[in-house]
Amino acid sequence: MRAFGLPLSVAVLVVVALVSIAVGAKGLSPDQVWHGLFHDTGTYGDVVVGERRARTVLGLLAGAALGLSGTVLQALTRNPLADPGLLGINAGASAAVVTAITFLGVTSITGYVWFAFAGAAAVGALVWFLGGSRGATPVRLALAGTAISAALYGYIQAVMIMDDAALGRMRFWTVGSLASASDGTIVRVLPFLAAGTLLALGLARPLNAVALGDDTARALGAHLNRTRALAMLAATVLSGAATAACGPIVFVGLMVPYAVRSFTGPDLRRVMPYAAVLSPVLLLGADIVGRVAARPSELQVGIVTAIIGGPVFIHLVRRRRTARL
Repeated sequence: MRAFGLPLSVAVLVVVALVSIAVGAKGLSPDQVWHGLFHDTGTYGDVVVGERRARTVLGLLAGAALGLSGTVLQALTRNPLADPGLLGINAGASAAVVTAITFLGVTSITGYVWFAFAGAAAVGALVWFLGGSRGATPVRLALAGTAISAALYGYIQAVMIMDDAALGRMRFWTVGSLASASDGTIVRVLPFLAAGTLLALGLARPLNAVALGDDTARALGAHLNRTRALAMLAATVLSGAATAACGPIVFVGLMVPYAVRSFTGPDLRRVMPYAAVLSPVLLLGADIVGRVAARPSELQVGIVTAIIGGPVFIHLVRRRRTARL
């Protein structure tokens, strides 16, 4: 069964991606989808397919990035319920965007991308510094991330209350959405996503050792500080780029890696490929539900993942509590 698990997951992802292109406020036949993908002549149907293709590709990339980032952070903090928000990365991106909108007059999504990524990177570096840098531990990193997140979200709320225009523009971005996807946005974030993915996959073996505890990791020859620094970098690059492109989307980086470990075991060399494939399935599936449930309008994908993720998170916490007992 294990031999067919990953190919089956990839097949499911392909099907969901095709459904994502075909389904929306305007239904498209398979012939229209095929024509728009491979014989684009600029007709209305072809334009719709092109827009949905960009949206689907961004969902694939962002979903994989969030899944890998969550996997890395759960191993780094030894917390199976950790996600990119735990280390303040989402808060850093959001604070940078609200600053760009309010004080610098940035209005386009392509402008948001760079500010959001810079904010995520800056907060990732600050968390690493406050978490002890060379003496960083999972608890210190989590505490530093939580404290910085609280401070930044306070700043965000204060700015948005004082500036109605910023509130109106930020309200759409902070929910998390794929609706503004474009080829330009994909091109801007793709190098970061590729670099972060390669780094995360390369850290699978040393993170396996780190997840066993400091003493065991040292006995196995792992370089703790170097591994943690590189893991922080990988998680920041991946989740920062995804957040920059789509806004902060919650629970994807938490739910999928947690669920994947239930059938792969804790070995990150198996968890990471599954998380990279199944996280886009969840993200695109939520986006499809949002488009269908509120026709002719739509629910943003961040709302749908939050609606799904809240009860799932409570269930996971209760299971962990029961397990301890």
